[in-house]
Amino acid sequence: MTETSPFLAGLLGRCPRCGKGALFRSYLKVADACGVCGLDFSSEDSGDGPAVFVMSIVGFIVVPAALAMELAASPPVWVHMLVWLPLATLLTLLILPPFKATLFALQWTHNAHEAQLDLDPVETERVGEGTDPSRTDSDAA
Repeated sequence: MTETSPFLAGLLGRCPRCGKGALFRSYLKVADACGVCGLDFSSEDSGDGPAVFVMSIVGFIVVPAALAMELAASPPVWVHMLVWLPLATLLTLLILPPFKATLFALQWTHNAHEAQLDLDPVETERVGEGTDPSRTDSDAA
């Protein structure tokens, strides 16, 4: 089986393993499993990650545009609300599902799980000894 790009699978809202089955059964509700390859989606937990990315991206688009409009035309507040609130809402609703799907696909591709840290074996020994892994031997002297 060929490897599916997590970015392509996410943008298309498809299964991260086969790239064919639908990831969502409704707007943001993840299906129980892939209808094509049977991959279990029950461990899906992208958390707040997609919302954080989407808020940042929409903010980077809307805020400078609103400031530019204010400096150029100085419209009343109601004009800003009429223009920017619907635009921010629309952009958020459009890009949230692909971001959620992409984060899930990246988590699946990299076998990421909640509350797990994959340390280097040398650092694991050092952490187990109660030393700070960010310090070097020269810092200890």
